Amino acid sequence: MKKYYDPDSKEWDKILSRPTFTVGDIEDTVNEVFQAVRQKGDKAVKDYTEKFDDVSIASALILEDEIRAAEKTIDDGLKKAIGQAYDNIYKFHEAQKTPPVKVETSPGVVCWQQKRPIQKVGLYIPGGTAPLFSTILMLAIPAKIAGCDEIVLCSPPDKNGNLPPVVLYTASLCGIDKIYKVGGIQAVAAMTFGTPTIPRVYKIFGPGNQYVTVAKQLATKYGVAIDMPAGPSELLVMADDSALPSFVAADLLSQAEHGTDSQVVLVTTSRSLLTKVEEEVTSQLDALPRKEIARKAIGNSRLIYMSDRDAAIDLINTYGPEHYILCTDDEEYYLEKTANAGSVFIGNYTPESAGDYASGTNHTLPTNGYARQYSGVNLDSFTKSITFQKISEEGIMDLGETIEIMAEAEGLQAHRNAVTLRKELLKQKLQKGE
Repeated sequence: MKKYYDPDSKEWDKILSRPTFTVGDIEDTVNEVFQAVRQKGDKAVKDYTEKFDDVSIASALILEDEIRAAEKTIDDGLKKAIGQAYDNIYKFHEAQKTPPVKVETSPGVVCWQQKRPIQKVGLYIPGGTAPLFSTILMLAIPAKIAGCDEIVLCSPPDKNGNLPPVVLYTASLCGIDKIYKVGGIQAVAAMTFGTPTIPRVYKIFGPGNQYVTVAKQLATKYGVAIDMPAGPSELLVMADDSALPSFVAADLLSQAEHGTDSQVVLVTTSRSLLTKVEEEVTSQLDALPRKEIARKAIGNSRLIYMSDRDAAIDLINTYGPEHYILCTDDEEYYLEKTANAGSVFIGNYTPESAGDYASGTNHTLPTNGYARQYSGVNLDSFTKSITFQKISEEGIMDLGETIEIMAEAEGLQAHRNAVTLRKELLKQKLQKGE
């Protein structure tokens, strides 16, 4: 891990750069796959699954008997854990429901806003070196609460052409019945254009590698919305001497083991803590089953000492971490000044892995600095707000002149006429005593 001591703010962008390719590095490949899937549908999906995943799939759709068989293989302890996580995630997202907003803005002019579900959504569940069944809970539960009509789930198959049983079990638990063993760029392309097998959706959710991230961004050019640009996982820990070095090191490694392109950062106002954490990382790393993955990610990572807490919070907001652990004596100061973060974890006993799995908050979060502009997935991600208005006869007479004057000033005569005609009719009715 590279170490820095009170780096000058001019160097922050370089120090905090993510270990990612630029879009230009991989967009040619993404474009090629998109065009092939658009033109050849299922055949292209099959061909690229063979090319990228090294497996031939006769049919991408998971059948009911496969789901039932998978359920029988899941240990009762795991089922119980998934059940508790389900309940907590459901409670937190159910609580995010908001009532319609209704206001009479002026006499006879009533405006209101209601949220309606996005009808067709696609959930991308990463595969690769770990079956991220927890992501199904994070995406399917709010989709169901929101009332989405059609929910499509895509996840890359293993070398035997299967999805992990726990993925099928969790999807079934969440009420998802359209499950496809397709991953990567071809999955995003299939959900963007639709194929005879995989339906087209209106919005695509879920994290993935850098190819998936670029594919999602390309999907927006074809009329499909996305939750956010979500790429390799990252974590920033802000800690002082009140933090336990072993806990901090464990948290850093918990994100480092996600993938070789993950990044973890420690910012601290304590030189001694920096040294102790570095020692703990080395010690704990060797005991991890995924130590080679974590070791490469640690190579992308940073240990940063900041003597001034104001400078520390400025650096953190500049980075805009996906996951942000705060463990300091003066946590209220840092919380008040936190402007950019996907999800925040506070205190010695709040590991980031709690949010990854079971506390209730969503773990699908903006990476690569997008926390400066994007929120993590929440219930509102699966809805859109529609505004309504109804104007009475009294209302159009009261508001009409304002509309006419403004339309005239913009040179839009038809806009003015739409009001004037109504006012004239009402005046005529008034003259006739109607």
